[in-house]
Amino acid sequence: MSPARQHRDRLAAKALDADPSATVASSEGGGQPGETIVAVIDGPMTPARLHRLKQAGIAAASADAVADVITGSAPSLGTVAAFAANQAQAQIVLRLTHDLRRLKEIQSIERKVDAKRDMLPEYRPWIDGLLRTAEETGMGVQDEVLPTIMVWAIDTGEWAYGLDLARYVLDHDLTLPARYARQPATLIAEEFSDAAIFVLERDELFPHDVLSDLYELTRAEDMPDEVRAKLHKALGLDYLAVLNPALYPEATDEHRDASRLEAIMHFTRAIQLNSRIGLKQKLDKLKKEASAAPAAPAAPQTPPTP
Repeated sequence: MSPARQHRDRLAAKALDADPSATVASSEGGGQPGETIVAVIDGPMTPARLHRLKQAGIAAASADAVADVITGSAPSLGTVAAFAANQAQAQIVLRLTHDLRRLKEIQSIERKVDAKRDMLPEYRPWIDGLLRTAEETGMGVQDEVLPTIMVWAIDTGEWAYGLDLARYVLDHDLTLPARYARQPATLIAEEFSDAAIFVLERDELFPHDVLSDLYELTRAEDMPDEVRAKLHKALGLDYLAVLNPALYPEATDEHRDASRLEAIMHFTRAIQLNSRIGLKQKLDKLKKEASAAPAAPAAPQTPPTP
């Protein structure tokens, strides 16, 4: 065993305070973690436990443990790192199962969002470990936790964080939990677009960088035309917001003219993809304004940032 492997084993053991006598998932139990793990999950998430969970996420995604976490065969290796990684994933999946049950019992959408906002910090250390290892090694882990937290991040307005997770999902070709019933790129584009449209139609601002990065991230992905149309609608509304002096009092006439042309381009494309998207009046108005305005500069190759 190499010194590096020995170091990872020691790190993983320390990360989880692994106890060889602890109850772990087994085929006899249907793959469900035992009572010892349930007790750990139901306990408070102290700073020390959050740190250990992050280190366990790193161990789970390491080159030596990732295949065993995915297949559930970690104990067969007989290594502390593999055992700890497998146990850590069992714990975090059990926590997610528990939280999903809690959410199902809540009828109010607003209260569901509030509950997700409270739950999110408990998953960040594990996911931070996965993201860190993916950045260092290029390896990703297939599970249901990270894609779920991605959706929760979008729901709760943590859009930049959600985009980081979306990039991980697409870069590593992860599948989504069956309950989402959509392909990853479709869900990502639609969830972000719906959130952006909701915000922008209330004359509030949505992060332009998130939308433009999302557009580039999903540009080559296959998805229904109706979903792609929503993304173009969101981008058009984003550029349309520049014309609102209350939102962008510092915008110059040149900036507004260029943004109007970008909005026209995205609205036109959205209507081409879905004639029922409800943008015709906005598009007609923008075209009239553009024709009445002084000679405007051509739309730049790199759209201006609202």
